[in-house]
Amino acid sequence: MLIIGAKGFAKEVLETFYHKNDLENVVFYDDITLNAPDFLFEKFKIFHSKEEAQEYFQTTDSSFTIGIGKPILRKQIKDTFEALGGSLSSTISPLAQIGNFDVSIGAGSNILQGAIISNGARLGKGCIVYYNVIVTHDVLIGDFVEISPNATLLGRCEIGSFSHIGSGAVILPDVSIGKNVVVAAGSIVTKNVPDNCMVAGNPASFKKEIAPLDFYYEG
Repeated sequence: MLIIGAKGFAKEVLETFYHKNDLENVVFYDDITLNAPDFLFEKFKIFHSKEEAQEYFQTTDSSFTIGIGKPILRKQIKDTFEALGGSLSSTISPLAQIGNFDVSIGAGSNILQGAIISNGARLGKGCIVYYNVIVTHDVLIGDFVEISPNATLLGRCEIGSFSHIGSGAVILPDVSIGKNVVVAAGSIVTKNVPDNCMVAGNPASFKKEIAPLDFYYEG
């Protein structure tokens, strides 16, 4: 599999393959870093051009995942590499606990070790679920949502697409978070939050507006 990115979050995604004992065909992509090395950890090949990625998709493996954070950027990367012939794929750590009944995880989601996703939960495409996140029963999560370490999403809450839930935040049951929302680290969200804003505190309250997106991903 091709992991887009070769720093930061991409190294977290790599650990998923280690725990699955599936490192043999892992490669990376970085066309941003100046003077970037050709190998990560002196072991994993790093491609530096879209032409190399396209050839890899055509001759070796069409699957790719996104080793870069930030919801909007992840959507843009998804579009770029699908246009090159890639197939967006999820990575789920075997050390995550996934419910056995009626759980849906969209393509391109990255679920790290220690995460718990309970029965009836729904995750959209391209999500990040970090270490020790708890997603309880019947939670609905949109596309390209990033959930930081130790966050807790309680029963039947909803998280809109392109939102970011900060580390240690708690979303109470039946609360609805809009699209393009940032919930600051450590916040306790007790009531619904509209689109395009940041909230923080305990209980969480409005802090500032966020520029609306010029698109919403629906496909």
